[in-house]
Amino acid sequence: MVVGQETHPGTGAGAAPAEFREAVATMHAARLRPEVLCEEMPAPQRIAPWASALSADVTVEGTDIGTGRIILLHDPAGNDAWSGTFRCVAYARAEVDLDLISDPMLAAVGWTWLTEALEEHGASYVAASGTVTRVATESFGGMADEGGTAQVEIRASWTPVVPEAAPDLAPLDLAPHVEAWGELLCTAAGLPPVPDGVAVMPSRRGQRGGGPGGGH
Repeated sequence: MVVGQETHPGTGAGAAPAEFREAVATMHAARLRPEVLCEEMPAPQRIAPWASALSADVTVEGTDIGTGRIILLHDPAGNDAWSGTFRCVAYARAEVDLDLISDPMLAAVGWTWLTEALEEHGASYVAASGTVTRVATESFGGMADEGGTAQVEIRASWTPVVPEAAPDLAPLDLAPHVEAWGELLCTAAGLPPVPDGVAVMPSRRGQRGGGPGGGH
């Protein structure tokens, strides 16, 4: 599949730095669980000179139970706040049991979903930051029969780096970072982890166009 790129106003797609084009290609090489339906989305154009983004829904038996997006930012001049020239910005939202919303540990656990996913997928990073928000909704009056709902929202950013064990001059590989984000979406949505030894199939994106691991 040919990957499109979002560009900053005033620049042409052909002017994108080679390291950014290569990083975007690795994003689209990520292999996601079949429940994750992923597609390219327009990237923000004012945060960094170059950006590319993916969005995804976690779908089980035709029902969306989680959603999110991941954005790759690139500033060839570097950014002191990032401690590098690249930055991943991720968002995940999922429905959770209403009983969990009052659990004081939910936010801390939500953050470990991200850090553990990055570690398990071998995604090396520095300078991580983010927030975990718990949202509870109650219905009243004519809608009282609908009961309450609860959601957890995770917003995070981190700077991807080449693993220390990688060969000298190894390129930056964003696939593990995208795969970790996909795992975060599934964990937040309550899906059990994939057992060891079970192959993760490429993301099913035929319903939404091409993308990571599919659409060939």
